[in-house]
Amino acid sequence: MKKWILAAGLCCNVALADVAVIVNPNNSDALDKDSISRIFLNKAKAFPSGIKAEPVALDEGQSATDEFNSKVLNKTAAQLTAFWSKLVFTGKGQPPKALASDAEVISAVAANPSAIGYVDAAAVNDSVRVVATF
Repeated sequence: MKKWILAAGLCCNVALADVAVIVNPNNSDALDKDSISRIFLNKAKAFPSGIKAEPVALDEGQSATDEFNSKVLNKTAAQLTAFWSKLVFTGKGQPPKALASDAEVISAVAANPSAIGYVDAAAVNDSVRVVATF
């Protein structure tokens, strides 16, 4: 019985990893949860400074994606699929570009002053700036 409780506890800790929202180090904008959500849901097209925002996401099914969707966007994967299907169908928007790994998101954000992305907080390095952690 003790082994199962320990295994369940370890499983849950992995699923609750912090998610870091990152931008290019040259981006000095301060962003709150609402600003980040608006950018990732195509409701805002720019950072508060007016610089165009280009969101970059992780592929579906990754724990950081699930955490970001839940904690920041307040949506499930199914709700987001429906949301983006409607926007794409009506021609009003495209979902953020999705990349396969934390390293790819970090690289894309580090190379683009307009980019904003999210990764597992443990993966962050000095090539990007963390604007929020959830």
